[in-house]
Amino acid sequence: MKPLYLIALLLVITSCKTSEEVLQVASTSDIKKEIQTNLDAWHQAAAEANFDSYFNLMTKDGVFIGTDASENWQNEAFKTFSKPYFDKGKAWSFTAIERNVYVSQDKKIAWFDELLDTQMKICRGSGVMKLEDNTWKIAHYVLSIAIPNENVKEVVALKNTADSLYITSLKTKNKQ
Repeated sequence: MKPLYLIALLLVITSCKTSEEVLQVASTSDIKKEIQTNLDAWHQAAAEANFDSYFNLMTKDGVFIGTDASENWQNEAFKTFSKPYFDKGKAWSFTAIERNVYVSQDKKIAWFDELLDTQMKICRGSGVMKLEDNTWKIAHYVLSIAIPNENVKEVVALKNTADSLYITSLKTKNKQ
């Protein structure tokens, strides 16, 4: 009987694949599909104000860069900022209308850009994803408001005062 157990154990051990081996087997196309699915789920979680689902799709050290110059949120600070919106049952609603996904050669990192239909009209999101706990998660996300080139001059004039004050405060802070 012992030889049978040994053979069975040997078969089990040799048939198990490490996550590294599974990663190499996954096609780039399959990885891109999973990333698309996870990004859509992330945006859907915000639209449904599902705090846990939203933040479970970000890495533990994830970063969210918002549209305001002051918004460089490390994960815990972003959770604190976002929680009241999620608790009210309405966070934000972003729907991808175009997305490009790129995967590194070693299939451990991916990056993307997307055009979004939002309450702010067209925005652009871009970011980096990495495999964490066998799930593609957002490690870094940047949200920006898309401004038509012909309107840039008006927008710059509109934000001139606020930007000038913020630039001055940053320069002062960086000198210290």
